[in-house]
Amino acid sequence: MNIEAVREQFPILHQQVNGHPLVYLDSAASSQKPRSVIDAVSRYYELDHSNVHRGVHTLGSRATDAYEGAREKVAKFLNAKSAEEIVFTRGTTTALNLVASSYARTVCKEGDEIVITPMEHHANLIPWQQAAKATGATLKYIPLQPDGTVSLADVEQTVTPNTKVVAMTHVSNVLGVVNPIKEVTAIARKNGAVMVVDGAQSTPHMKVDVQDLDCDFYAFSGHKMCGPTGIGALYGKKELLSNMEPIEYGGEMIDFVDLYESTWKESPYRFEGGTPIIAGAVGLGAAIDFLEQIGLDEIDKHEKKLAAYAYDKLSTIEDVTIYGPKTNRVGLVTFNLGDIHPHDVSTVLDSYGIAIRAGHHCAQPLMRWLNVSATARASFYLYNNEEEIDRLVDGLIRTKEFFGHAIG
Repeated sequence: MNIEAVREQFPILHQQVNGHPLVYLDSAASSQKPRSVIDAVSRYYELDHSNVHRGVHTLGSRATDAYEGAREKVAKFLNAKSAEEIVFTRGTTTALNLVASSYARTVCKEGDEIVITPMEHHANLIPWQQAAKATGATLKYIPLQPDGTVSLADVEQTVTPNTKVVAMTHVSNVLGVVNPIKEVTAIARKNGAVMVVDGAQSTPHMKVDVQDLDCDFYAFSGHKMCGPTGIGALYGKKELLSNMEPIEYGGEMIDFVDLYESTWKESPYRFEGGTPIIAGAVGLGAAIDFLEQIGLDEIDKHEKKLAAYAYDKLSTIEDVTIYGPKTNRVGLVTFNLGDIHPHDVSTVLDSYGIAIRAGHHCAQPLMRWLNVSATARASFYLYNNEEEIDRLVDGLIRTKEFFGHAIG
C-alpha cells in the first residue's frame, strides 16, 4: 500500500492546525473522508436526489437504484447471504438499540440472562441494561483477564442455558483488543443464545465475514470507515429479522394501513420507516468501494505495524502507562502520562497540530476496571504513517516537560 498516494486522497489532511501540519490520530472516533466519498455524496445531491421507493419518475428510479445498490455493497462487504439481511440505520448505536428493543425485549423474561463484558462501549451496554430492567432478565458480565482480554473459559462459565443474548464488541475502542467472536458465538449457540456483535471498531480495519463468524447480528457505523456521518447498518439473520417487530412507525415501512390496524413490509424495510438516509447510503457505498480497492488485508497489516511501532515508541517514555495487550490489537494505543490529566495532554498536543482523543471514551465501567477516570487515545488508520507517531512521541515529551511538576 502506497501511503503517500492514499494520503493524497484525503483533502482534510493537507492543512495546518495551530501553525503545524495536521496529525490526525482520532480515527477510532471518526475517520476522515476520501475525495471519492465526498464527490459521490455531492454528485448524488447535484444529479440524482429524490425520495426512494415511491416516485416512478427518472430521478426517483436513480435514487432508489443508488440506495439499494449501496445495500448490496454492504451485504457483499460483510459476506451476508443476501441484501435482505442488511438494515440501514443511523449507525452502530441505533442498530444495537434496535436489537435490544425489538428482539431482546420480546424473547427475554424473568430468569433469563443477557451476557456482555465490562469493556463494552456504552452503546453496547446501556441498551442491555434497559432490556434487562424491562423484562426481568439478569444482566451478567464475562470477567476480563488482567491484560483486558477475554478468556474462553470465562465465557463458558458465564454463558448458561438460561442465556438468551450474548453481546460483545469485536474490537475494544479503548484496549484495542480483538475478541474471539467466532469462538464466543459457538459457545452462545451451544447454549441456545443469539450472538450480537458491535463491529464499530472492527469493520473499518479488517475483513469481516458474518457467515464465518456465524453471529446473529452485527452492527457498524459508516463514519468510522471513511463514510459519511449518520449512516450505518445492522446485519441480521433473515429468519430473526423476519420475526422482529419494528420500533419506529410511519411511512414507507408499512404494507397496509387501515383506521385501526396496520401491517408491515418484509424486512429490512419494516425497520426503515420514513425517508431513509439516502445520501449517507450512497456515501457508504463509495467508502466500501474505496476500502476494497485498497484491500482490507492491506489496511489491517498497515495498522498493526503502526500499532506495534507506537506501542514500542510510547513505552520508551518514562511515566507512560499503556493499557491493553501488546499484541492482538488493532491500530490504537490508549495511555496515560503520569498524573497529567488526559484532557491536558490532548490540549498541549493540539497546540502542535496533533489530534488525539481524551476522556472515558464512552466506556466508564472499563475506566473503573482500569482504575482511572480517563485516558488518552491515539488511533491510526490507513492514512497514518510512522512519522506522525514520531511527532506524537515528541509532543508527549514536550507535554511531560511542560507539566513536569505533575509527574509522580
